[in-house]
Amino acid sequence: MASLSILVISFSNLKTDARVKRHVNFLLNAGHKITLVCHDAEENATITLIRVSPLKLTLVKKMISGVLLLSRLYSAAYRYLYGYQLRLNQKFDIVLSNDIETLPLAFQLKGQAKIIFDAHEYAPRHFEDKFVWRLFFQGFNKYLCQKYIPKVDRMMTIGEGIAHEYEKNYGQKPVVITNASAYYDMETRKTNSEKIRLVHQGIATPSRKLELMLEMMNHLDNRFTLDLFLVTPTHRSNILYLRQLKEIAKKDPRINFPQPVPANELIRTLNQYDIGITIIPPVNFNYANTLPNKFFECIQARIAQAIGPIPEMKKITETYHIGVVSDDFDSKSLAEKIQQLSAEQVDALKANCAAAARALNAGKNEKKLNEIIDSL
Repeated sequence: MASLSILVISFSNLKTDARVKRHVNFLLNAGHKITLVCHDAEENATITLIRVSPLKLTLVKKMISGVLLLSRLYSAAYRYLYGYQLRLNQKFDIVLSNDIETLPLAFQLKGQAKIIFDAHEYAPRHFEDKFVWRLFFQGFNKYLCQKYIPKVDRMMTIGEGIAHEYEKNYGQKPVVITNASAYYDMETRKTNSEKIRLVHQGIATPSRKLELMLEMMNHLDNRFTLDLFLVTPTHRSNILYLRQLKEIAKKDPRINFPQPVPANELIRTLNQYDIGITIIPPVNFNYANTLPNKFFECIQARIAQAIGPIPEMKKITETYHIGVVSDDFDSKSLAEKIQQLSAEQVDALKANCAAAARALNAGKNEKKLNEIIDSL
């Protein structure tokens, strides 16, 4: 493959945005020249890094943007909310645009370049469970999708459910590139029948109902412990939510909140556990079709899964026989599935992760991204 000049745009911090960081590394592996526009990222001598400030809304800005959004003056609202004044004196072959809010900037900067759009979520229904988001931003996101998605050259997304919805409504068929982690050649750890260690890793977000996992522990015997590695949140509501979780957990000494570990240590840390827990109630379309990083991290860590019945996670779990799936999203339902497991059964599920890890890893996705670039 010839070396190309590629512009990657993401309104996120790549120190915590695992998906975009992985894709940038794929492109570097292929020898491409990368210019990266984002909120922040680790310094890299081989990348031209352009930082743009995260969106900060003062009360006045909220009022003005609210009026523009309610008045359906979406172009003006975009310029007000994301009006980054960038002039890049460089020609690009490809622009990789992450999430719908970066697409207008991608078209502004592209010149003769081809645009690949990576939809991390289904944008028109992103936070549909929240009235304020529906009131102000649902129409805005639909407008951006209708205006820009039909004009992109290729598109990709995280899973089949979201891909189908974009194809149905906007005529673009995305390539599915999952959030799978890099492949780890790792041994399974034998389960202690007297202490079965449960683990969850992620962000303390109220909409994910993490308290369900704390409630789940009320229905499990004393063989089971639960550790939650929760990334330190920055938003006030998330900080308060994490405090609430810790307050609830004080009643049960089996529940702990270890300090989060660096990304490059996470999978080896997870390997010390037995079962990864993911129960995310489908309060919106994206949660109903989620296929998160944490799911693939547990596979690479060679630990069993205990999950709620989200279709794509359930399909993989049952195909590879790597875990148990609750009948619904009630904490007791998942506890019943876990409670029935013996240490020997957990070890069997862990052993099955080896095949899943070989089939579902970042290397497979790297080939897909290279194929997309080749096609352009």
